[in-house]
Amino acid sequence: MTKQIKQLEIQLGVPLFTRSRAGMALTEAGRALAERVPALLADWDQVLRETKSAAGRAARVLRIGFMASAANEATQQIISAFTHRRPDWRVEMRQAAWSNPSAGLTSGDVDVALLRLPFPGQDALRVELLFTEPRWVALPAAHPFATRDLIPFSDLWDEPFVAAPPESGWWRDNWLATDERDGHPVRIGAVTDQPDDWLSAIANGYGIALAPESAARFYARPGVTYRPVSGVSPSQVGVAWAPADDTDPVIQDFVRCCLDTRPPDTTEPPPHRPSP
Repeated sequence: MTKQIKQLEIQLGVPLFTRSRAGMALTEAGRALAERVPALLADWDQVLRETKSAAGRAARVLRIGFMASAANEATQQIISAFTHRRPDWRVEMRQAAWSNPSAGLTSGDVDVALLRLPFPGQDALRVELLFTEPRWVALPAAHPFATRDLIPFSDLWDEPFVAAPPESGWWRDNWLATDERDGHPVRIGAVTDQPDDWLSAIANGYGIALAPESAARFYARPGVTYRPVSGVSPSQVGVAWAPADDTDPVIQDFVRCCLDTRPPDTTEPPPHRPSP
């Protein structure tokens, strides 16, 4: 780091720090530069987003970020409708890690995202709710609860859970339902960061996990059973895009295709969570 600072001082032709045995301190020029750094980084991020977006436009590729199974069975219908509307464009689906709550939308790596709601930073984006589905529980097939028709969430509080890594933050907390346990602590039986590892940990008896109802269809696996749960809030899926793209005809066409697949009773506004 010291070497890079020295190189920057040489390029600028001014000292940015005074150096002594006590350490380093900003000079007047260094303080002036430091005040400009946040704006410079914000401008640079915007340049990167616009550059990535322009590259996609030139290639007529619409980049769609998504988490887990995206919009479930509606995903193929959405893409088909968009392809019919824009036959000269191609949709590129990009699955994001659980630690990336906007699936690459805020960084400009994708143009639109299909996401589980709510997520950190949501208030800075445009979001439309597509559908709501119950949260179920994934259990080892031999688990005593695996034959129940309906499991109260409170019956699961003392069970070990298979969790996402701590760095996934909100995603981990949401699927552990940490704020719906009346203060009851969570027991962690295993930590995984990929769906396949998550399924293996459950099948091998290291723990159980909450999952959307659709996981029973998209993540069916021998040794894993999905059962309905009562007393826990449902999961919601929405489409999100940047406010700057409100007038982008291609992105708005994709959003319209998403909304056209929405069930007629989806009238509840998308939930909001304050940005961290």
